[in-house]
Amino acid sequence: MTMQRLWALAVLLTAPLLCLSLTSSTLGLKRWSDDEHPFDTVTIAALDGSIRSRHLSLGATTINMWVPDKYGQLRDLVAGYDNLTMYLNGTRYFGPVVGRYANRIKNGTFSIPPTRYTPTNGPNVYHIPTNENNGADTLHGGTDGFDHRTWVIDAHTSNSVTYSYVDPDGREGFPGTVTTYVTYTLHNRSTWSIKMSASANSKTPILLSSHDYWNFDAWNESTSILDYNLQLSGSRVIETDGILVPTGGLQDVSGTAYDFRTARTIGSMFNDTVGFCGTGCQGYDTCWIYDELPSTEPRMSVWSSNSGIRLDIWSNQPAAQVYTCNGIQTANVTMPRKADQGGPGEIYENHSCMVIEQEGWIDAINNPQWGQDQIYGPERDYLWTSTYRFSIQQ
Repeated sequence: MTMQRLWALAVLLTAPLLCLSLTSSTLGLKRWSDDEHPFDTVTIAALDGSIRSRHLSLGATTINMWVPDKYGQLRDLVAGYDNLTMYLNGTRYFGPVVGRYANRIKNGTFSIPPTRYTPTNGPNVYHIPTNENNGADTLHGGTDGFDHRTWVIDAHTSNSVTYSYVDPDGREGFPGTVTTYVTYTLHNRSTWSIKMSASANSKTPILLSSHDYWNFDAWNESTSILDYNLQLSGSRVIETDGILVPTGGLQDVSGTAYDFRTARTIGSMFNDTVGFCGTGCQGYDTCWIYDELPSTEPRMSVWSSNSGIRLDIWSNQPAAQVYTCNGIQTANVTMPRKADQGGPGEIYENHSCMVIEQEGWIDAINNPQWGQDQIYGPERDYLWTSTYRFSIQQ
């Protein structure tokens, strides 16, 4: 057989595979294996065109969120990278789903059932790779958390996308296989809803969250979030030590810079926040426990007078972590902003953004005295729902 005929036969044999790959990528059909298409993106929009977003299969990450300001102009409100490969090695958790257990686990160790003082070893004691503070704790699920996994696109419409991921038994030290689904949906009137559900084949802790970095001016008129107004229905915060690991105590916010039950600017008591985000750190990196409210009232509201953009949040989660981007810029590390936010010549500066994580009580798996059951299994599934409604502050 001539070389030309061999080449023609090869083309005929591979053409169906090429077509299948292109069709799967274009239509958002299910992928074949983990890590095969980490940089696939999906763009969705509300049917009325009032909000638009873009998402990445790696980490089920939100990489753009375009919302109209008081002038009717769309602004991209979330931090991230223009170069998508940066999400693979980034250390800032720009926009992914974090898990299997979000936030911090003391010593990277827990037991099932949970105990107040978890022994170093023993029956039903589990060790997760520590990735923060020189081995003192595990952050956001370990060195290879959900943010570094390639999620499968299960469904995709013009205004919604659903991702799934199967986390095998033993990965990062967690027991049990966990199947997780995350659905992002954009609704009319600039509304974004997120639903995360997970099921496990044996008992395991699950705590998920969405880790988006927000600037409601899109880093335009101002690069500081300290003049934003914040209202948060939380009368207590979880006490943490100098490296932000919960101590087991709870603190009343009355008379402190933690008190946002009445709206005020984030920076209005900023001088009093030294130590709130760790030893010597100024700013917030704090978990508030929500008060009980009527379902019609948002758990949290934040707005900027510059852009006029206001965000109201409803959630089924009992707590929220707010981080005011303390230390996002250091002497050794700077993060260039996206082009539509003034980059790459400009960077994400300290206190130029805020992360708002709807989640359970942090490290409750090592603090059973709180009465928060975060162990799931065949008899109990996990469910996380939140609604983000953007509007113009009047």
